[in-house]
Amino acid sequence: MQRGGNRVDSRTGLFALIGDPVGHSKSPDMMNAALREVQLPNVYLAFKVAPSDLKDAVAGFRALGVKGWNVTIPHKVAIMDYLDAVDETAQAIGAVNTVVYEHGKWVGYNTDGPGYLRSVEEAWSLPFFGLNVVIIGAGGAARAVGYTLAKAGVSRITVLNRTLAKAEALGRHLSSLTRSEALPLTEGKKVIEKADLIINTTSVGMFPDRDETPVPVEWFQRGQYVSDLIYHPRETTLLRGAKARGARVLSGLDMLVYQAVIAFEKWTEKEAPVSLMKQVLAASLKDT
Repeated sequence: MQRGGNRVDSRTGLFALIGDPVGHSKSPDMMNAALREVQLPNVYLAFKVAPSDLKDAVAGFRALGVKGWNVTIPHKVAIMDYLDAVDETAQAIGAVNTVVYEHGKWVGYNTDGPGYLRSVEEAWSLPFFGLNVVIIGAGGAARAVGYTLAKAGVSRITVLNRTLAKAEALGRHLSSLTRSEALPLTEGKKVIEKADLIINTTSVGMFPDRDETPVPVEWFQRGQYVSDLIYHPRETTLLRGAKARGARVLSGLDMLVYQAVIAFEKWTEKEAPVSLMKQVLAASLKDT
């Protein structure tokens, strides 16, 4: 059996994704293409793991010698209990999305925040120091992006969320790193109008509910930077509306690629084929 240019045999190593569900994931397409490109004798597979089976799954990965794995919903927090160590950034974020075998130990990392920064730096060459940032949403993605931006030196982060208590909790978490505040989503107009960078971390506007937006697009201003972590569709109604009002926009596709790039490079110690990974991911989403 052939897998691209790599032979699948008794010496083939395994990388993996665990979550529930995982059937929608495009990561195997992207990661297997990358592994073929750098000519590593490995494959990347997705495994649906129920929360009640997580401990057994990790034990099985240890026993089988899996070379590393990604973690997605709903296991990003619970996985931390079954690892040997957790990186400082992942601890601060409170979630792990990548597990790496290092010096005989399984170590948890979070590549979401760094992946977001790399996507923004590439798209806009945007200096983060001193920026006034608004984050829409207060879930795990907001926590990862907010923490990483705060560490990068932004001057202020305002968290907008439907549930104010969740926004306040994230605001308190970020307050040790930068000025922060929390507001209900309905009161976000003034802070969005004054912001330099606005990030939607919610799932509002994701396929198949393409027409929805978390906030009115009329709130955006010319010259702002607006990013949406949603990657399907690639241009959400939010981004389309912001662009029409003169904002610069960025979809979540590049963040998805770069969080995978960082994981790939940690596992393999090889430079990831970024352009190929982008092409494969974009193609895999085209007809879905």
